[in-house]
Amino acid sequence: MSHKKESGSKSVLSMVYCSLFTVIIALCSYITIPVIIPFTLQTLGIFITLELLGGKKGTFSVLLYLLLGSVGIPVFSGFRGGLGILLSNTGGYIVGFLFLALIYWLITACLGQRLYARILGMLLGLIACYAFGTFWFVWAYSDINKISEMIPVLQICILPFIIPDIAKMFLSLGLRKLVYPALPEEFKNTQAKS
Repeated sequence: MSHKKESGSKSVLSMVYCSLFTVIIALCSYITIPVIIPFTLQTLGIFITLELLGGKKGTFSVLLYLLLGSVGIPVFSGFRGGLGILLSNTGGYIVGFLFLALIYWLITACLGQRLYARILGMLLGLIACYAFGTFWFVWAYSDINKISEMIPVLQICILPFIIPDIAKMFLSLGLRKLVYPALPEEFKNTQAKS
């Protein structure tokens, strides 16, 4: 009976942590520099979530973030929400966050929590996010049909974000190094199984 009780309390803790990090992602999305495709700190929130919760629970947090936003709760940049945001020209990048998290989870599940595996997971996940978002932008909102016409799209949709996103990635690694040792053991135990 006590084993069931302990297992139930760990599940409740995991749900609380996933929800808490969903809120962190939403708060990071509110910090926006408006351009054609806005600069936000969403990716920082996602990287921190993955670094502290681990791949599995971090992915659940990202999925919860997307679900909340899709039903109209204003968790996306600019205090926006709704399915229309996900179907907009930048919606592919928001959905791409899920691919980022899934790839991070896959890489760290296969290679462990070593630093190189976590960096590889974030880099490959970011590439997938960029690819899906750019594909969505081109497919849904342009009439591009030649490779040469893709260069301006890449200049708008990817190039301005590479350095800031890599900086956010390394910032999340630094934050993990600072914060993780101070976290309660209950948190570390739920993350270790992620």
